[in-house]
Amino acid sequence: MSDVTETSTVSVTSSKPNAPGNWTDSPIKCGVHISITGTIDQAVDRAQEKTCNTFQIFTRNPRSWKTKRLEPKNIIRFKEKVSTSGIFPVVAHMPYLANLSSPRETVYKKSIGALLEELNRCGKLGIPFIVTHLGSHLGIGREMGLNRLINALNLAIESSESKATILIENTAGTKNSMGSSFEDIREIIDNVVKSHVGICFDTCHAFAAGYDLRNKDSVEGTMSMLRDTVDLALLKVVHINDSKGDLASRIDRHEHIGLGCIGHEGFRAILHDRTIRELPLILETPIDRRGTDITNIQRIRRLAA
Repeated sequence: MSDVTETSTVSVTSSKPNAPGNWTDSPIKCGVHISITGTIDQAVDRAQEKTCNTFQIFTRNPRSWKTKRLEPKNIIRFKEKVSTSGIFPVVAHMPYLANLSSPRETVYKKSIGALLEELNRCGKLGIPFIVTHLGSHLGIGREMGLNRLINALNLAIESSESKATILIENTAGTKNSMGSSFEDIREIIDNVVKSHVGICFDTCHAFAAGYDLRNKDSVEGTMSMLRDTVDLALLKVVHINDSKGDLASRIDRHEHIGLGCIGHEGFRAILHDRTIRELPLILETPIDRRGTDITNIQRIRRLAA
């Protein structure tokens, strides 16, 4: 996850959610990362303002190990608003500090605890998916990092009664990071409790790691590689982001849809892939003078039409 903050909000006036021809009628499930500033149920209001029919949140402060208790009344309001809005699914994201592959014992234990806490919070909120980065081995080597990561995932799953599914997110291949190749993703999944794990596919990360997505042929080639490596039934959510870095740059920098190195042609092909277009699409794009959450959602819907 990149370029997303908890203070990024845009005030807009949207049409009524159930108006004919509105965003709720779109065959594409598209949304953005939403702030939970105030109370967590207000995230649903913001998602509706931004014309989302799916969205992602942090359930807590993502930059601290400390968690604030979920108030029962806010849990009820959140679940009621999600139900009446028709928005589905809601996706949670792990906080930034966690490193499930860390060789540093204190950070490692805190990271497992944070994942367990997030699973339990998702259970209370009725959130079906929790996306997690796979962390960094910090130089101890891929195999040792992989062992620690798999152990962390299994410990959290076995310790929680939540029905939420952990979605492991492919990474951009920055130094010492885990999970930048489809083969890495398969090896992790093969060694984790299957009924509680899935995949979140990030387009920017895949492109930065060397998987071409710039046109119809390259998208078909990349999706064929993914299909040959993992069970696509495990693919549950897509982080749909353009890339500031070029192909195989290993730079994790998100860009507005169509304005980066993947480009409009690439996203048109991505959004017409049968597997991708049926999944919830979450934008983690910048908010600046060139575009907002709403303009990026609109681009996705136009390109997918």
